[in-house]
Amino acid sequence: MLCKASLRNLIIRAGYIENFGKQGPIHFKDFGKGLNEKFGASSSSSYQLNRKFRSFMNMMVDNSSSTQPGSAVKVLPRKENVTEGGYATGGWKSEDGRLSCGYSSFRGKRASMEDCFDVKMSTIDGKPVCLFGIFDGHGGSRASEFLREHLFENIVKHPQFMKDTKLAISETYQRTDMDFLDSESNTYRDDGSTASAAVLVGTRLYVANVGDSRAVISKAGKAVALSEDHKPNRSDERKRIENAGGVICFRIFNCGSSGTWRVGGVLAMSRAFGNRLLKQFVVAEPEIQEQEIDDEFELLVLASDGLWDVVPNEDAVSLARTEEEPEAAALKLAETAFSRGSADNITCIVVKFHHGQAKTDSAQG
Repeated sequence: MLCKASLRNLIIRAGYIENFGKQGPIHFKDFGKGLNEKFGASSSSSYQLNRKFRSFMNMMVDNSSSTQPGSAVKVLPRKENVTEGGYATGGWKSEDGRLSCGYSSFRGKRASMEDCFDVKMSTIDGKPVCLFGIFDGHGGSRASEFLREHLFENIVKHPQFMKDTKLAISETYQRTDMDFLDSESNTYRDDGSTASAAVLVGTRLYVANVGDSRAVISKAGKAVALSEDHKPNRSDERKRIENAGGVICFRIFNCGSSGTWRVGGVLAMSRAFGNRLLKQFVVAEPEIQEQEIDDEFELLVLASDGLWDVVPNEDAVSLARTEEEPEAAALKLAETAFSRGSADNITCIVVKFHHGQAKTDSAQG
């Protein structure tokens, strides 16, 4: 079944490709213009992002090192260790032993890998800052790769990052989305990506989500979601999209055996980076939750929907808690998702909080 919006989008795309062949690429400057009008000229003039980012060596980073304030340093090696089963895995532990993380990433049954992830740290105003992110691309990997390269660096360089962290994250998400659209203005591609990020500033945790990747914590043994998937059939998201002139359609696959709600009959999420053809409806404005890390916080799981499609929040927390090392926990989650029939790319990050180490350091001090 094809709704009118789906047909309209198909016609737009066909015409776009045809014009590309005859007249060169179409420039979607109106999208950028509309976004600039939304955020205002004063915002762009007061918040200029540096597009040329420093390259860092793959290294274990000391919190007390002479890192430039406002720089985010990658703490995981770019060339991952790939196991025999094709799982890329790795891990990192802070110098003070209070925090450790591990990741696992697997192409799964997909023909290509569109997931990306990032883990960076910095020291700003004497406070340790750690950033963890999952970026699940669709229509290609260019959007997720762009986020991996630029999003966290942009966040820590925002002038209000330490004073108003939630504002800084929200503005940076939307500004980075504009930067990506600008970088793709001369192409016919229409890549998009989710972004589920956890930003830890001292003991304050901010989880910012766009799309259907997800963040879940284990607090006193219970699974607590710190993000809500941006699905088109969410009542508030449907209302927002329809108020903007968009249409939500239920698209059926495999001769009626399954289907999903989609924006314009095309996109199965209501917020994303990129997706210029749907940008009027599919925004990159994040929903942000804020938590104070206390002794009840055990671990954090960030993952693409390749995990969450087949592993409920409670199962993910239970599985992660059975492993002492976060790298082993992340690998177990990815393997479990694949064994349960996940047909998507699968990427997980597990962050463990070691409160006993913090108390020991405090007593010694």
